[in-house]
This record gives sequence, C-alpha cells and structure tokens, in this order.
Amino acid sequence: MKSLKLILTNKRYFSIVWVFSSLNIMIGTWVLYIPQVKEKLQLDDAQIGFALFCLALGLLFFIPIVPIITNKVGLGRSTFFGICIFSIAFIGPLIAPSYTLLCVALFIVGVFSGLTDIAMNTVVSEIERKDNVNFMSAAHGFFSLGGAIGALIGSILIGVFKVPFYHVLTMTIFVIVTNILLYKQYFKIEEAQQESEENVKLPLRKLKPLFILGFLAMVIMGNEGAIEHWSSIYLTEVVNVNSESLAGIGFTLFSIMMTVGRFFGDGISAKIGSARIVILGCVLASVGYLFVLLEGLISSVIGFGIIGLGLSVIIPELLRIAGTAEKISASKSISFVSGVGFLGFLLGPIILGYISDSFNLKMSFVFLLCLTSSAVIVSAFKLKK
Repeated sequence: MKSLKLILTNKRYFSIVWVFSSLNIMIGTWVLYIPQVKEKLQLDDAQIGFALFCLALGLLFFIPIVPIITNKVGLGRSTFFGICIFSIAFIGPLIAPSYTLLCVALFIVGVFSGLTDIAMNTVVSEIERKDNVNFMSAAHGFFSLGGAIGALIGSILIGVFKVPFYHVLTMTIFVIVTNILLYKQYFKIEEAQQESEENVKLPLRKLKPLFILGFLAMVIMGNEGAIEHWSSIYLTEVVNVNSESLAGIGFTLFSIMMTVGRFFGDGISAKIGSARIVILGCVLASVGYLFVLLEGLISSVIGFGIIGLGLSVIIPELLRIAGTAEKISASKSISFVSGVGFLGFLLGPIILGYISDSFNLKMSFVFLLCLTSSAVIVSAFKLKK
C-alpha cells in the first residue's frame, strides 16, 4: 500500500498511472457494447472472436515499431498522443457498418493500444529508475481500476444514451480532457539509452528455465483476455440476463477484484512468497469458474469476482520470479515471459469463439476451467524449482 500512497500524494506519479486507468476505461466501455455489435452485424461467436483477435493482432503488429516512434517523438509525448488517439479510435468499432470494417477498426485500436501500452510502461520504468521508487505493480492496479470505472459508469450511461456512439464519445472526451490536465508531468521524459547490440543477443538455451513461467503467463493472460471480451456475452447468452446494464456487471466485479488484489498483492507476497501466491491465485481462479458455471446471475457474478482476485497477483509475481533467473538479465527474462504471456492474450478470445461456435459458450468456460486447473498443477509441482 506504500506505492498507492505515493501515487495519491504526488502528481508526478499519479499523472502517468492515470494513463493506465484511461486505457482500460475505454476498453471497459467497449466491452459493454460487444453483444450489441454482435447482434447489429449478425455475427456468430467465431466471427466476433476473430474480430476481437484483430485488436490484439494490431497491437502485436505494431510492437516492433514502437521503439522507433518513441525514440523519434519522445517517450512522454508518445504516451500522451497514444492515449488520445487510442480513445478516439474506439469510436470506430461502434459505428462500423460491416464485419470487415469492424475488424479493420479493431486492428487500428490495437495499433494505438500497443503504442500507449509500451510507452506508458517504459515511462514508469524511467521514473522508477530516476526517482528510486517502486510503483509498477500499483500502476497496473490502476489499469484494473480503469476497467472497473469504464464498466461501472458505462452500465449507468448505457441506459441514458440510446445510441452507443454518444456514450463512447462522452468517455473519449473525458479521457482526453483529464489527460490534458496531467500530461505535463511526464510529457518531456525521454527513454534511457538502449543497450548495445552485443548485449541484446540472447541464446535460446538461456531461456529454457523460463518455459514454465512462460506457460503459466500464457494461461493467465489468456484467461484475462477471455474474461474481458466474453464475460458480458456469457451473462447475456448463458445466464440469460435481459438488461444491458446488468450484462457488464461480471466484468465490473472482475476488474474491481483485480484492482484490490494488485494493490495488496505485494504485501501478501512478502509474507508467503511468490510461488505460493501464484498457486493460491490459480486455485482461487479455478474455484471462481465453478461458480460461473452454475449459470445463476449471483453465482456467476461472484465467480467473476473470485477469478479476478485470483488472477490479479499472478502475472506480477511471474515477472518477479523471472527477474531473479540466473545467467540472464532481468530485462531479457521479463520480456520473454511477458511476450509468451501476450501470445495467450492474443489466442484466448479467438479460441473461446471457435469452441463456442463448435459447441456452446458454456463449454468455452469449461475449457478455461480446465486450463486454469492445469496451471494449478504445473505451478504446484514445477514453480518452486
């Protein structure tokens, strides 16, 4: 909680973590309208799964280009312009008149999501290094908080705005205005000089100890992406929630519990250790899926909350373990684990779409339960080694 106090009492730190929140405010708003977009364009689960995959594909496509942009434009500037353009880009998927244009619009969103995500994380790293502080985990807590804010406010505004465009436009203006009020605190921050080419090379043999961590990261981030994009559809189609306002409540509680877990995770980890907290998180997430599969509104919403609490601490702890790997620098090991994890984030939504299309949406969540249970077994028997 020390990092949270640091953020809330210093505008320099709050300004950049608000970018984290802003990013997920827009995502949380979009998630509410996925069922409506699906119905408007008459898409099946496989099609909406591929459309969501296009967002992640845009992010993945743009990642290699981001360092070039941040070096030329500036790290702080890239962060500010990235979040502004990202917010505006989210209008596209809501007004797309065809499936093809929906995929293109989501791809563009993914491009600016990649720019903003990498730039803002690097800004935090630079501030941590220069100020000798540690608030990266709390910054990701504010990302989760942003998702809760977007979904919670959206659940209210979705009944006020009959046209989705006006709702998203309102949130876009809110995000841009708030960031304009704060951006000067990080706008001129530049990236530290990169390592030489000799140090960048990384033999594959040195990555072998990280494969277990990579597998777990893939599973957990696959879960995060799946819940983010499919929870509202699950409540609509499986639980048979008729109200659009209630469709987003599962993701709202998921995001809230993710936030709580990330704010308190560091303290718990210090007491029981990284390996145990990862095992505990996987167990909690598995229990949460059992509640979700009961198909009742209350049980499903509680289940999403338990899943959020369980998943919240795992990725930060996996990266922490990776940073202590022998014979490999922390930056290289963390990049490998987070990169493999992002592959899971890419594949999660689209795999769920195809499973749902072949069987049904409930079977997709059974698949997530099995996947998470496998993470319990792997982490229990392999992680401590």
